Amino acid sequence: MSSLFSEITIKNIKIKNRIVMPPMVCFGWAGDDGIVTEKHLKHYEARAKGGVGLIIVEATCIRKNGRNTNSQLGIWSDEHISGLKAIAERCHKYEAKVLVQINHGGFKTHKSVSEDIVAPSDYNDGTFSARMMTIEELHEIQNDYAKAAIKVKQAGMDGVELHGAHGFLISQFMSPVTNKRTDEYGGSIDNRMRFAAEIIEKVKGEVGNDFIIEYRMGGNEPSLENGITIAKRLESLGIDILHVSAGISDGSVPQVPEGFQYNWIVYSGTEIKKHVSIPVIVVNDIRTPERAAYLVENDMADFTAMGKGLLVDPEWAKKAKEGMNVTTCLKCSRCLWFTNGESCPRYAK
Repeated sequence: MSSLFSEITIKNIKIKNRIVMPPMVCFGWAGDDGIVTEKHLKHYEARAKGGVGLIIVEATCIRKNGRNTNSQLGIWSDEHISGLKAIAERCHKYEAKVLVQINHGGFKTHKSVSEDIVAPSDYNDGTFSARMMTIEELHEIQNDYAKAAIKVKQAGMDGVELHGAHGFLISQFMSPVTNKRTDEYGGSIDNRMRFAAEIIEKVKGEVGNDFIIEYRMGGNEPSLENGITIAKRLESLGIDILHVSAGISDGSVPQVPEGFQYNWIVYSGTEIKKHVSIPVIVVNDIRTPERAAYLVENDMADFTAMGKGLLVDPEWAKKAKEGMNVTTCLKCSRCLWFTNGESCPRYAK
């Protein structure tokens, strides 16, 4: 039986436990250049020192004109490599393995970042608007994902996470709610997956066999049934780890069975795990060591991601292993991390 502190090996990369720091953007920390700052270095090093097995660096954009904010980290230039390398070195010092999440905002690109915002198809919901990208633009962006993965490897990271959840570009292609294309990239589920499938193929062709390719997916894209189909296809495409979160739904969410002690996002991950043989990370409101351990010990997940828990307590993993009480998130009605993390009353530097 696996435990929260069991080792697991993926592509000859040994991960010391099943505790994951998920990607959480440090808003306002980087400048317009998207380069890692000393704040980032201290932030990730503290969580590595605190015992986390796998750290996923926050959403890092493959194109300057595809960012969600003007302060988002970047991976569009060789100038970004040294900062990411410094993160890798500081985390490896404590035997934590490190991936970088790479993404493009699609229609979620902020208006201050670009006046020409692109998406799979024309989009306007009153908050976000974008025009349909051409096939040529689509292929250029796919190539940018592959180039970004190369830079992540050059930085000495252990792998890359493709951000296919939370309504960003890959998620926008995946969901029929936002993908209205009538060419080979829209319509059927196979066509909607084509954008991601071709990115995966390009990345695999560049990074070799000693580099983890993880995919963060929406379990509801737009339904759990579709999510399971997508997960099985991603496994067949060579994805090494699935990180199941939320996608673009049709207005409904998966129904959690009576007695299930976690929310629908965690439930989606546990259901997807039943249909694939590759490791699955579950995430969202797990918080305590007991809740995290239960999921791994009962073979409902291979990893548990601890977001806000690790923001407020960098030593969450060490304390959990030693049976000590962890600092808990206050569950503010509006999470301050998503405006300015340092204003969080319990954020631990």
